[in-house]
Amino acid sequence: MNNLSQLFASLDITLPNALFAVAATVASYALMHGALILFRRRLGQLSEEHQHRTIAQVLGKTLAHTGVFAIVATSILIGLSVLDLPEPWNTRLGHLWFFTLGIQIAAFLHRAVKIGARRYFLSHGRGAVDDQVTVAHTVVIWLLQTTVWVVFVLAMLSNLGINVTTFVASLGIGGVAIALAVQNILGDLFASMSIAVDKPFEVGDFITVNNFSGTVEHVGLKTTRVRALGGEQIIVANAELLRNTVYNYRRMSTRRIVFTLRASPTTPRELAARVPEMLREIVAKHDKLRFDRAHLKTLDQNWIEYEIVYTMLDASFDLYMDTQQAINLDAMQMFEELGISTAPRPQHVLLQEAPEARDLRGEEKPAANEDTPGAASARPRYLNH
Repeated sequence: MNNLSQLFASLDITLPNALFAVAATVASYALMHGALILFRRRLGQLSEEHQHRTIAQVLGKTLAHTGVFAIVATSILIGLSVLDLPEPWNTRLGHLWFFTLGIQIAAFLHRAVKIGARRYFLSHGRGAVDDQVTVAHTVVIWLLQTTVWVVFVLAMLSNLGINVTTFVASLGIGGVAIALAVQNILGDLFASMSIAVDKPFEVGDFITVNNFSGTVEHVGLKTTRVRALGGEQIIVANAELLRNTVYNYRRMSTRRIVFTLRASPTTPRELAARVPEMLREIVAKHDKLRFDRAHLKTLDQNWIEYEIVYTMLDASFDLYMDTQQAINLDAMQMFEELGISTAPRPQHVLLQEAPEARDLRGEEKPAANEDTPGAASARPRYLNH
């Protein structure tokens, strides 16, 4: 008791001042505790639609982890602040304020980063919850939370009067050295984070990259695994994958089809003019497609060629193949009914026997296909091809 009395005497704290500090502590505790309870109740009374919003989830789950110890410590600091304390106690009280509020804010941000990042990944994904929380997402959350605590520790050391400039410079030099040593691994790691955030493709998407195609099975920290059409598994580095153009066929909404049909150039002009309109009727009668055009595109000595264009409103490849097969069969029947041949123009090939061979002395020798010397010179023959 004597030591406590001496401490109060050295601090020059009077009894009314001490009682006022105690009252301020109790009042601030009651106000903060009541405000926290009221705020939680207000969040609980929100509609189901509003409760599932990101800001409501972050506030609700963050404030739910606000402990009584944090409220008590803040209330005591408020009570001490009303005292006119001499140095160095006033400076120490400032350090306590910074530490208490800083660690509480860091804890809030730690929790908010975790909830907010998970909500972001889930809202930008199409799979189930367990499928979306991948290793890459966990690494992103861990890096953000680590950044929060590193900034807090550096700010706390700086508030205590410690020069952190040299420490930060050392961290920077060490980070550069580590980054140079493991640059390939870090490149794949950051590529994995880019895939997780930007989502150029997801598990289950069918992609084509350079000279291979397949379905994405897994996106890891360093590599992505793709199941090729032949059944083999292709493992490619994430950084290498993002350096190339990726075609994602799962996200196709429509499919534009261009194909050609050929007929004999001997087709009469009247019949050739009827074909585009009949092709329009053949194509347009199918569901889930939009006919674009049909024209006689090419006329040469071998073929007349029709170009037909239509758009599938459903990107299913099986539906496209079934539709194209039906169109081809109907086109074959149309050509047969009109009497239009699809064979090319007949070509005439001229065959001529080799001239008579002579020996070194200039004397005539029979050709290889002649039975007797002195036979008549060969006559040209024509063959239809």
